[in-house]
Amino acid sequence: MDFTSLNLCQPLLNALDEIGYISPTPIQAQAIPDLIEGRDMLGCAQTGTGKTAAFALPILDAMAKDPWTDPRRIRALMMCPTRELAAQIHDNIEQYARHLDIRSMAMFGGVSQRPQEKILRRGVDILVATPGRLLDLISQGYVDLSHVQFLVLDEADRMLDMGFIRDIRKILAQIPKKRQSLLFSATIPRSIVELSDDMLYNPVNVSITPESTTVEAIEQSLMFVMRSDKRGLLTYIIEEESPDKVLVFSRTKHGCNRIVRQLGQDGIDALAIHGNKSQGAREKALRRFRNGTLQVLVATDVASRGIDVSDISHVINLDLPNEPEVYVHRIGRTGRAGQGGITIAFCDENEGEYLGIEKTIRQDIPVDEGHPFHSEKARSRKGNKAPKKQQNRGRGRRQPRNNKSNGGSRSKGKSNHQSNGSRSKGKSNHQSNGGRKGRRSGRGRSRKQRKHQTRY
Repeated sequence: MDFTSLNLCQPLLNALDEIGYISPTPIQAQAIPDLIEGRDMLGCAQTGTGKTAAFALPILDAMAKDPWTDPRRIRALMMCPTRELAAQIHDNIEQYARHLDIRSMAMFGGVSQRPQEKILRRGVDILVATPGRLLDLISQGYVDLSHVQFLVLDEADRMLDMGFIRDIRKILAQIPKKRQSLLFSATIPRSIVELSDDMLYNPVNVSITPESTTVEAIEQSLMFVMRSDKRGLLTYIIEEESPDKVLVFSRTKHGCNRIVRQLGQDGIDALAIHGNKSQGAREKALRRFRNGTLQVLVATDVASRGIDVSDISHVINLDLPNEPEVYVHRIGRTGRAGQGGITIAFCDENEGEYLGIEKTIRQDIPVDEGHPFHSEKARSRKGNKAPKKQQNRGRGRRQPRNNKSNGGSRSKGKSNHQSNGSRSKGKSNHQSNGGRKGRRSGRGRSRKQRKHQTRY
């Protein structure tokens, strides 16, 4: 099958030919015919399967066949969770629409809104946005969604995980009910089913299962290592294998920064990309990673949405994800377009329970014992739950300077509480340290209130 058999308009076919698209991916072949007919759709697909073209091409085709005259209105709204993904979708749309009179823009937070206001005033046909910034500009009166004909929610599961559900529902209330709606998600939990019931009408279901996205060309391996040795193992792999482009996944933003700092101490150039980085810093890191001047990019799962780099040679899971589907998403960053790739997962003594990923991909990940940091202790805990962390549940009682605990024994004839420092008989219930002026009486308050006041 090729794209000409999908009944797309000629300007789109010309653009696809210039870009180098030859044949549609499975999700494109399944989704495009139904979307051209105007059906709503619930799609289950990972990043890297070609789903952007799957929803963008039919929408562009419909808009090209039914052009609107000026003034331009927002006819298509595409929402996604992160800035990088919004920028990537917008870039793809611009490539597909290079021979069409259709304007698009990306809207996201972390940058000044003034340039976005100027573009909106000139008029756009397609808006790709993150929910937070979109809702903000709607409230300021810069965005009018009353003419939207096409609605797309991409990476919907991640948007719900990030707490965008209220923003999404507020935005949906601004859009005409008569529209074509598409919802794409890497997983279909109950929350996604409930959202799809609200926004989709008699949808077509398209599913590219996680098993099919675990590309056979990817060489997977599992390395058992103590947590304290992960840094040394990461440096060892990079120095031994000298990979061109390495994408390292950490579970937290702080972890990303720490890895970059430690690699720098070992003489390895690396940059981090996560939600706390400015948009300029994120774009600079991605640009250097794409053009090959940066060897190592360290990312969180959320920030990695939108990293569209076709020649990543290695993906290293420094921290195992606690959701099996996330592992599939991570390793799919390499081995794109049928190319080979190498993925390595570190498993420390507290991550054994996360190896349920092997059930999801329906295969055992080969264990590599041939590295100097191999740990049988970590291996022996495969399947064990991680120990619960001790959490500080609020501030404990202060210890007075005389080493007497609060609420200790009281001498007869003295009042209920005495602050640090000596006190003579006959004084009021509370006196500040050092005998400041302006004594406070406890009269007029209950005993419970007086105790609460003096205790803190």
